[in-house]
Amino acid sequence: MKHNYLKHILLCLALLTSTTALAYDACIDGIYYDFSGNEATVTYKNTIFNSYSGEVTIPSSVIYQGTTYSVTSIGSSAFSRCGGLTSVTIPNSLTSIGGNAFNGCSRLTSVTIPESVNSISGGAFAYCSGLTSVTIPNSVISIGSSAFFGCSGLTSVTIPSSVT
Repeated sequence: MKHNYLKHILLCLALLTSTTALAYDACIDGIYYDFSGNEATVTYKNTIFNSYSGEVTIPSSVIYQGTTYSVTSIGSSAFSRCGGLTSVTIPNSLTSIGGNAFNGCSRLTSVTIPESVNSISGGAFAYCSGLTSVTIPNSVISIGSSAFFGCSGLTSVTIPSSVT
C-alpha cells in the first residue's frame, strides 16, 4: 500500500515538472527559438503573456552552441497577445507563419511578408486592429481561415491569385 502511494506521488511530481518545462530551446537577442535539424522556429516564452514589444527584427539565421540554424518559420502563438509589439521584420529565409502567430497584437501596425513565405496559418494576424494594410506576396499559396479576423483597422489587403 505504501509502495503504491509513493508511485502516485512520484507520478504527480513528474507531471508537475513537465508542465513547467520551458517552451523554447534558447533565447538569443531577446527572441525565443526551437531547433530541429539545422532549422530554427521562432517560438514563445512559457508565460501567459509573451514578452515581445516595440520593433522586432527576426534574423535569417542564429548561432547557438556553435551551430548555425536557418530561421524558417514563426511557430504557433509565437507573438500572441504581445500588446506592445508595433512592427515585425521577417527575413527572406522564412517559409511559414504559424497559427495565431500574431493573434491579439493590437498595436502591430507594420509587417512585411517576404516572397519566401508560402503559407500563413489560421488566425495568424487575428485581432491585429492596428494593421491598416497587408500585401500578401505571390509566393503564398495558402492562407488559413480567420487569418485576419477582427483586424478592424484594415483598409487594404492585396492577395495574389495563387492563394487557395
